[in-house]
Amino acid sequence: MRTTTRPSEDRLFFLKKSGDIERVKKTGRRLPTPLFNLVSCRSDLSHARVGVIVGKRLGGAVVRNRAKRLFRELARQARGQLAPGCDLLVFPRHGALTATPLALREAWLTALRQQALVRP
Repeated sequence: MRTTTRPSEDRLFFLKKSGDIERVKKTGRRLPTPLFNLVSCRSDLSHARVGVIVGKRLGGAVVRNRAKRLFRELARQARGQLAPGCDLLVFPRHGALTATPLALREAWLTALRQQALVRP
């Protein structure tokens, strides 16, 4: 039995609905980086939301789940800095799995700043 639970805030913070994900894919601005691709668009909500999309071409289930865990944790750490009313999709690349945590965090924050997705 699981004794720890994620805060209910995570339910609102992570994009799960396929309709929301498709909207961001179709209408969002794309930013490719060596470690991941970032797609962002505005929403009418008062908070930011993040989705992590990992395809089978990245690797097996263990590799895909690791990539999702890495980027969900990066998103949680940046939650307080994200501008309200933005939806983000992250598509991890192979390089993200071999990058150091510091390099991955710096690339993540740099990409967010480039797209003006963090609060000033």
